[in-house]
Amino acid sequence: MSSLFIPQGYKSVLDVYRTQKAIAFIKETFQSRLAKALNLKRVSAPLFVTEASGLNDNLNGVERPVEFDIPDVGEEAQVVHSLAKWKRLALKEYNFYVGNGLYTDMNAIRRDEELDNIHSVYVDQWDWEKVITREMRTLDYLKETARKIVGVICDTNELLGVDFPEIKVELNRDMSAITSLELEALYPTLTPKEREDAYLKERGTALIMQIGGALKSGQPHDGRAPDYDDWQLNGDILFYNKVLGRAFEISSMGVRVDSESLDRQLKIRGCDDRRTLPFHKMLLNDELPLTIGGGIGQSRLCMLMMGCAHIGEVQCSVWDKATLDGCKAAGIRLL
Repeated sequence: MSSLFIPQGYKSVLDVYRTQKAIAFIKETFQSRLAKALNLKRVSAPLFVTEASGLNDNLNGVERPVEFDIPDVGEEAQVVHSLAKWKRLALKEYNFYVGNGLYTDMNAIRRDEELDNIHSVYVDQWDWEKVITREMRTLDYLKETARKIVGVICDTNELLGVDFPEIKVELNRDMSAITSLELEALYPTLTPKEREDAYLKERGTALIMQIGGALKSGQPHDGRAPDYDDWQLNGDILFYNKVLGRAFEISSMGVRVDSESLDRQLKIRGCDDRRTLPFHKMLLNDELPLTIGGGIGQSRLCMLMMGCAHIGEVQCSVWDKATLDGCKAAGIRLL
């Protein structure tokens, strides 16, 4: 069941025409600057992969992919949840070398998503991946990369304010970095999401690291598939969203699993059956490059920079009647 939050006194800053212009400005400006900051090349990417390839992102392991048969191929295909695994294989097949990477538009359908102000069944993000050395598989390199992304976000936001002076969104460049275990120790009585809200309200911008493994409470901070991020070397980039009064995730990223961390995490999650899949066999045999990568939400970024209250203000999707009626009554224009 969906939920809708209407901020008190909220009103859209831009009309529909100016909204579309601002969306285009943000996407064009951000992706070009991201490519330069991280040394990335744009590539084409699939909308769907075969089920047998094992290339689809399993997310938290409970979401159902949209599936369909392809009669002429004789196989079942799945709309991607993300390109976390495909990107790493592409780096090998396209002969990328250390220090270089790729980025692409990723479009997905997550039909089991619980709809609210920031979640939609339609997902659009920039997926990126970069080849690294074993020596670069550190938290310091993770933080350095995250700070570059935060810098590009803040640069884009400031340029947006020049072309669209009616938008008055300020973002904090000073990114704080904290592990999920440290965050739990700071707020032991709060839920993971409440911890994020409390920490981001104080800090403004943060990288919350080491997500996926169990905390002292016995539960992980958030779900992570066992076969793409190394749970000791990953993190989420969040900003404090003043319109919604909450922490706001913009990017999930991380140093990817090597054969050792994949072996360990498959055992922890009870996913040993994946070892026979082509992608996983290549990883376990050290046949894929070591990489770092992530996804950056396109609609999320537009929503944050434009000060929007609902993700439907910056993307076209399908909503339930309660959301449609509630937004209409509040004067929130859904595309």
